[in-house]
Amino acid sequence: MSTQPSAASASALDASDLAAFAADVEYYLSLSPRQLPSRYLYDRLGSALFEAICELPWYPITRAERALLARHGCEILARVDPLSTLVELGPGSGEKLTTLVSAAARARRLAVHLVDVSRAALDLASRTVATLGRVDIATHQATYEAGLGAAAARRGPSGRALVLFLGSNIGNFDPPGAEEFLRTIRAALASGDALLIGADLVKPEAALLAAYDDPLGVTAAFNRNLLVRINAELGGDFDVGAFHHRAIWNVADSRIEMHLVSSRRQRVRVPGASLDVTFDAGETIWTESSYKYEPDGLVSVLEQTAFRRLGQWIDESARFALTLVEAV
Repeated sequence: MSTQPSAASASALDASDLAAFAADVEYYLSLSPRQLPSRYLYDRLGSALFEAICELPWYPITRAERALLARHGCEILARVDPLSTLVELGPGSGEKLTTLVSAAARARRLAVHLVDVSRAALDLASRTVATLGRVDIATHQATYEAGLGAAAARRGPSGRALVLFLGSNIGNFDPPGAEEFLRTIRAALASGDALLIGADLVKPEAALLAAYDDPLGVTAAFNRNLLVRINAELGGDFDVGAFHHRAIWNVADSRIEMHLVSSRRQRVRVPGASLDVTFDAGETIWTESSYKYEPDGLVSVLEQTAFRRLGQWIDESARFALTLVEAV
């Protein structure tokens, strides 16, 4: 999981998005092993459940990231002075950006660009960021890549840009995908611009499993809600009670995996996705991977994509890192 929803969070799908959802369900549930893209975890109920997860004592990374931003925000902004443009990819509520900017006194107005596919998320983040004052806010309802390109095209002639990619969203990319995405960010920046990235770190297996399979069952409900969503939006007949949540720490690949496990042999039909599939007892649907980093390993990946380290701040108890790098 990331520390903020990353897809069409808390909003109903329009016709084109519903068609894409149906196509993805048909394709991914036909694979071996069966899978579903994690972005579909975040419908209205899924987003609410995720917000509850972030309050659980076993899932400390949201609180750790906010604390790091508040504690080190002044130093972070000083290292990218003079800052004129700030871009956040997936701003959530806008609270983290506001925490960062509030940490330092500033005379210069900031151009703030918020990028998300969800209009509801952009509206909420805009209202939060507007409380800062001395900011000119532009929103981009687009993918990260398209929104970053649009923000880059509108930047002024002076000052430096800082891109925020927080919430350990980088962990939802597999290693090749993460490198490709970081190269996309670098291509949109000028030399001297910067990227601040939040990443969850490798920690003891027991702590990881507690974070992704909490004793209260909130994460299990979050995962199983994906089947509720398929039933509601695509006319599926999943017996939600016949699937249970499983979290696995894959040490070889340094990732947590979330699965839904069929408790019995069962046939499932999803008319909206033209799907008729039989699950064996014990067969799983792989719903999410969350890659965990070592601090130096993350810096190495960033350096391979044409960035240079400016600073790194770590919450050792939560094992979470903020890393600031400069485009070279």
